[in-house]
Amino acid sequence: MSAARRFLTRWLALSRKEVIHIVRDVQVVYMALGMPVVLLILFGYAVSFDLERLPIGVVDQDGTPASRHLTEAMTAGDAFEVRERLSDASELESRFRQGKLKAGLVIPEGYGRKLARGTVSESQILLDGADGTTAGIALGYAMGMSQAESRRMLESSGLAPELAIQDRVRLRFNPGMKSAWFIVPGLIAMILSIMAVMLTALTVAREWERGSMEQLFSTPVGRLEVILGKLAPYVVLGMVQVLLVVTMGTVLFGVPVRGSLWLLFGAALLFLVGMLGQGLFISVATRNQQVATQIGFVTSMLPTLLLSGFMFPVANMPVPLQVLSAVIPSRYFIVVLRGVLLKGNGVDVLWPELMALAVFALVMIGLSSARFKRRLD
Repeated sequence: MSAARRFLTRWLALSRKEVIHIVRDVQVVYMALGMPVVLLILFGYAVSFDLERLPIGVVDQDGTPASRHLTEAMTAGDAFEVRERLSDASELESRFRQGKLKAGLVIPEGYGRKLARGTVSESQILLDGADGTTAGIALGYAMGMSQAESRRMLESSGLAPELAIQDRVRLRFNPGMKSAWFIVPGLIAMILSIMAVMLTALTVAREWERGSMEQLFSTPVGRLEVILGKLAPYVVLGMVQVLLVVTMGTVLFGVPVRGSLWLLFGAALLFLVGMLGQGLFISVATRNQQVATQIGFVTSMLPTLLLSGFMFPVANMPVPLQVLSAVIPSRYFIVVLRGVLLKGNGVDVLWPELMALAVFALVMIGLSSARFKRRLD
């Protein structure tokens, strides 16, 4: 029997052994197939930057058709909902303190008269800045609506300059500014990274604790055969996870798929091999389920959440963190996900990210192999 055939036979035998362990362990199957769906639904619906029905108070001191039109324009969409109409602007702060209102619109007396004369007419928007994220989004909505209504009133009165600049904004790739389209690709990367690391870290660490790993090393099986035999079943399981979460993201949140699915799954394969290798390395280094769980969770979730560009742009981070993020595989996988799903990018655009994922996978497999070698010595 040739060396290649012996390698293939031993690798398949180890993979078959690992598949039997996976099938017998209900917790592993649930973690691999159930948890990604649960996490995607929870995070997908809970994490949203869309502004809907923010409670607003209106202080209309003008009482003219122009002021009423402005109020109607501010609440025409789903962003704001008028909860109270107050007589004095000083009452808004007490409502902010009580948590009853998050924003206020103050229209001073003379607003309609100034607008009719074509002079500068002002209105005031007050926001509860305790929640900076919501306040920032609400400010953008409110300013846009206010300016649009003021321009409409001037044009309807025939007072707008004939050569006035008309800004026409067209949003590409996410015309509806749906936050789910931005969040779901990052969620997919985070879920896959957590699940991949935890699967190999826990299951292999369990074998260390039970002593079955030492028995395996006493056989004539080589280090690379052990590593590939351990990884292969989880790679297949991980690809099922990819199919599951991408399908759920498309069905539940309407995320489009504008690029090649083959490219998407190819990048996911590289990403999974790297993250599974990271979990294998953690299990070999710790040999304890509790420690492997803690290290696996910290090294998979936190870097993806904070340093990958999932929530915060990498370019806005301090330079040391930008350098650190360069070794985070989720950073490159998220770029691929958003590029394929939203922009329809191909290999000609995404090849640097694919190369980075491939390098990370090779490094993790190399480190795991080196650690196995030291154990055998």
